[in-house]
Amino acid sequence: MQSLSPQLFAKSLGEVGTTILFVLVAIIAIEFLLYYILKVKLNHVYALPFMLVAPAAIGLLLLVAYPIGYNAVLSFTNMSLRRFTVERGLTYGIKNAVENFVGVFTEPILKQRHFFPILFTTVLWTFIQVSSHVVLGMFLAILLNRPMKLRGIYRTLLLFPWAIPQIIAVLAWRGEFNYEYGYPNVILKSLGLEPIRWLSDPFWNFAAINITNIWLGVPFMTVVLLGGLQSIDRTYYEASEIDGAGKIYQFSHITLPLIQPVMTPAVILGVIWTFNMFNIPFFINQLELESSDILVTALFRAAFEYNRYGFAAAFALVNFFILLVFTLAYLKLTRFKFDVGTLVTATGKKRR
Repeated sequence: MQSLSPQLFAKSLGEVGTTILFVLVAIIAIEFLLYYILKVKLNHVYALPFMLVAPAAIGLLLLVAYPIGYNAVLSFTNMSLRRFTVERGLTYGIKNAVENFVGVFTEPILKQRHFFPILFTTVLWTFIQVSSHVVLGMFLAILLNRPMKLRGIYRTLLLFPWAIPQIIAVLAWRGEFNYEYGYPNVILKSLGLEPIRWLSDPFWNFAAINITNIWLGVPFMTVVLLGGLQSIDRTYYEASEIDGAGKIYQFSHITLPLIQPVMTPAVILGVIWTFNMFNIPFFINQLELESSDILVTALFRAAFEYNRYGFAAAFALVNFFILLVFTLAYLKLTRFKFDVGTLVTATGKKRR
């Protein structure tokens, strides 16, 4: 391996500087070209704002489009650790894409588990997490929305799990799940009970992963739902009380519909984040139990442990389309309109 000599460092720095300079020149050229087209040719009134926004827009486009495009190209290859370059057998073609995508559903993703058992584990994991976040978050948000002493302190304490860096929280929880000195097992031993093998038993390992992420995710959902509750006008509840409505009726016909503009994006983001969660399932599952792997951790193992890069690229696209279909379906099911004094649900019913 070549050592980092001053000459090599200077050469690398020169190449980086040349690349940065080229990018800056290209961005400036695009900006002036855009301004010329909008102002001179089209006489657009917003030519200058578009010119100023252009660098950020181009950067975001490249940041999103390039990885997706490269991943799509990679799925058309047979790239692996042995076939990393054309000279070593790397090929491109539809045949490779068909083999990769068919292999995702027919071949083992891990050493033993196939796609659909891993998908079931992922869906179960996502359902448990999002439903727990919403239910517990709503419960805590309703409590914190009521007048009480030290409410500000409670809100601050609630944010601690969310504010702690995730990797630190995961490592702390993994220590708590240790068989010998973890706090839950210490309590069980003091009661004369058998300690739980949190990290080696498949069932309890999956439970440990869920407990950790529930602890981490509930504060975010609580803060989001609390903001939604505080935006609801109290006159709705006062008017319903005059009509004799109970707490359950108020919650189902006033609270839930009116916080839906807040809850819908929170649930969608929660599903996407949980579906793509990597740190918690990967680090809690330190013994690499395949029963606790979800699609994202299986994708990581396929790419960087089994070195099946073309296959993993196709696998990543399958995961992307699963989330895309869910998001579109959920948005369609939760479509709504809100007008002053009137709530129009997706079924078309109106309540004044």
